[in-house]
Amino acid sequence: MPERTVQNLAPDSKRRRLGFAMALGAGLCWGTTGPLSTALYAEGAALTDVGFWRIAAAAVTLGLWGVVRRDLFSVDRPGLLVVGLLGGACVAGFEVAYQFAIAGVGVAGAAALLYTAPVLVAVAARIVLGEALTPLRLALALLVMIGATLTVRGGSGVEALFTSRERGMLLGVIGGLTAAVSYAGTTLIGRWAVPRYGPLRVLWLEIAGGTVLLAGILPLAGETPAPPAGVGAWIYVGLLAAGTVVLANVLFFGALRRVEAAPVSVAATIEPVAGALLALVLLGQSLTVAGWLGLTLVVASVATGYLVEGTRPGALRPARPLDPRTAGR
Repeated sequence: MPERTVQNLAPDSKRRRLGFAMALGAGLCWGTTGPLSTALYAEGAALTDVGFWRIAAAAVTLGLWGVVRRDLFSVDRPGLLVVGLLGGACVAGFEVAYQFAIAGVGVAGAAALLYTAPVLVAVAARIVLGEALTPLRLALALLVMIGATLTVRGGSGVEALFTSRERGMLLGVIGGLTAAVSYAGTTLIGRWAVPRYGPLRVLWLEIAGGTVLLAGILPLAGETPAPPAGVGAWIYVGLLAAGTVVLANVLFFGALRRVEAAPVSVAATIEPVAGALLALVLLGQSLTVAGWLGLTLVVASVATGYLVEGTRPGALRPARPLDPRTAGR
């Protein structure tokens, strides 16, 4: 059965350094989303198709693993409600909302709205989980938000992939902010749930819940997901599922076991840096002066966060329970 007692998981700075390394690894994995998705779009896949199939493939793969390791399916009612339902809604909301944001305000605008998430996490972690909101944490969240925006907006050759604005700018802005809230929600839920249920169980519950919700919502919205066309497209979906869903989230949740939500969110914002550099090398895109400035700002902020947060000794305080009825269990 799921472990109900939150362990004191970070007695020294070594665990925190490992947590920061895992958050960076998660961001690097997420940074491959752009190039892999670009390849899928070239195969004729739609925006919503990519979002649905990458989490569906990951959910099925982990589900098959659960046939061997049946403890993957062992979860109590709070886990089902908080992780499966609420976490699944965050996953589904992110996948749909971010596609609306791209269609409404473009890739750069959508990313700029999404990267308000570190600020949301820093503030919400204080309110919901009782984590410290230090001036440094808030400052670094603001700096990586600015740096990520400059990095994405400083890239060339991206907007040509999505030139339409048929869904409208207002809907795009709402979609981008919804995606940021969804990402922040997933981070807070992971910080609370991973010490209780483990990273694989939390990941499976979230993506399984998200897949079921999307499978019901997308057809009602007239966006029934079409299966990838051809072996090549399925290979790209498999790579997205393995790298940007399973591996990235296992690393991200592992980081949340060792470090508070706000610093983890800042460290994982290395994602646009990785994406920009991969686009530079693999897709022939370039960066403007503003893009290089943003890249430098993100790297400097993440490095500062590591030096200050990742090397200090001290135990990680358990997150405040989301549901008072589960406190003390």
